[in-house]
Amino acid sequence: MTDQTLVLGLDYGTDSARALLVDARSGDTLGTAVAPYTRWAKRQYCKPEDDQYRQHPLDYIEALEQAVKGALEEAGPEAASRVAGISFDTTGSTPCLIDKDGIPLALHDEFANDPDAMFVLWKDHTSVQEAAHINQLAATWNTDYLKYVGGIYSSEWGWAKIAHLLKNNDRVHAAAASFVEHCDWMPALLTGKQGLSQMPRGRCAAGHKNLWADEWDGLPEEGFLTAIEPRLAGYRDTFARETLTSDQTVGYLTKDWAARLGLPEGIAVGAGAFDCHMGAVGGEVQPGSLSRVIGTSTCDIMITPADTLGDRTVAGICGQVDGSVVPDMVGLEAGQSAFGDLYAWFVDLICWPLKDAQGTVSAADRDRVIRNLSEAATSIKPGDTAPLCLDWMNGRRTPDANQEVRGAIAGLSLGSDAPRIFRAIIEGTCFGSRAIVDRMRREGVGINDVIALGGVAQKSPLVMQIMADVLGMPIRVARAEQTCALGAAMFAAIGAGLHDSVAAAQSSMGQGFGTTYEPDPQRAAYYDEIYETRYVPLGRFVERELTNRA
Repeated sequence: MTDQTLVLGLDYGTDSARALLVDARSGDTLGTAVAPYTRWAKRQYCKPEDDQYRQHPLDYIEALEQAVKGALEEAGPEAASRVAGISFDTTGSTPCLIDKDGIPLALHDEFANDPDAMFVLWKDHTSVQEAAHINQLAATWNTDYLKYVGGIYSSEWGWAKIAHLLKNNDRVHAAAASFVEHCDWMPALLTGKQGLSQMPRGRCAAGHKNLWADEWDGLPEEGFLTAIEPRLAGYRDTFARETLTSDQTVGYLTKDWAARLGLPEGIAVGAGAFDCHMGAVGGEVQPGSLSRVIGTSTCDIMITPADTLGDRTVAGICGQVDGSVVPDMVGLEAGQSAFGDLYAWFVDLICWPLKDAQGTVSAADRDRVIRNLSEAATSIKPGDTAPLCLDWMNGRRTPDANQEVRGAIAGLSLGSDAPRIFRAIIEGTCFGSRAIVDRMRREGVGINDVIALGGVAQKSPLVMQIMADVLGMPIRVARAEQTCALGAAMFAAIGAGLHDSVAAAQSSMGQGFGTTYEPDPQRAAYYDEIYETRYVPLGRFVERELTNRA
């Protein structure tokens, strides 16, 4: 038996990349490392006031080298030679314009500081108008190209973002030949398959964000895409008809990248996917369980056999795609545009007087404020919190994507102190979660329990207990701290031939569950009433007022 049984899972989050080195046979973690994006940390190329969030491809390359080398160093000098495969997950939709050779435009000197030549991060909402145009266009087209993405196209997704860049920047339009999602670019880069004729396109990104479907022979027809934006002419021809599920191998590590990373040349490189999809696999998702990656935002994933759904499509979600999570299963995606970001926003708000001359708050001060807020909010009983929070401060991803809506805090009084408002914000994010669950069930998707992944799930018993009470369901917290990277490692093991299926990889490499939060019947009944009589009506009122004002 070969001793080349180690695999690397690379997880590209919003702020940093994580490398996880795992033994595919035993499931033991041998090394892990986190590498921040240096330019992003300085908020270069971002304009929050305009909802513009861009990331430079050099941040991804530098983080890759730093994270992989860090994980190998932790594992010891013999580890590198034992690595058999590597796979990637990333945020998404995070697309970038590329030239005829498949190179991101920002890697050329003339575009090195042009935000429109960089990767457009998932939470960039500069393309709201383009998304609205896509929705209007789809409503009149002969083919219903939005049927598998919940019936609404979002400004967080690929075609809207790329149309916005091309329409508003003549220079990048002249240089660009196509675009690539971050999760597809990483494996292409490492295997030398960046050329447009070779570029691997993963099923996950193509189906959930870029309107790929077997029913219409791949991407939408040329006429539909050029009706979105005339400058998209020819882009359809740069995408391969077939897409890859995450258990498939894109290619093999090139000599150059083997030397740069300190890995064996020729190891298997798997097809990429979005973080929450691979995270669901790392968290051992099964049919009937709702997997929730809970961090700055949430991404909710379910898998179901195709014959369970039949011909039904689920309205208002972020897509249903055969094979996007697990091969031979339909993957369903939903989520909230902001979750932990709301808590961070409130902490930043009340920490404003603590800013130093550079306009920053020390980590120690922030941690102290968060700890004190959480302790005080824990002691407040449900019903003692008069304020009510509508959690749409960053728009609404699901149900029914709308990035133009805005959040609200209602019911404030002179007795509304910081801990009560903080608890109301937590309850509001959990009510937003409830709206997703209710929509899934109303559309005929059965949900029995919740699997919670990510930083908030690991660190905040207060949030998780309130969520269990609001949802009225048990929540199991995955024991693995890096479930997305672990899911990527599982797919790397399959691609390297160390396991023959997702189930086999999960059996050997899964880390099980830690804490389980059970709903309290009395609190659940209270939250049922608040959700139906206050949260839902507040949402209707705010959305109606914004619509009337527009």
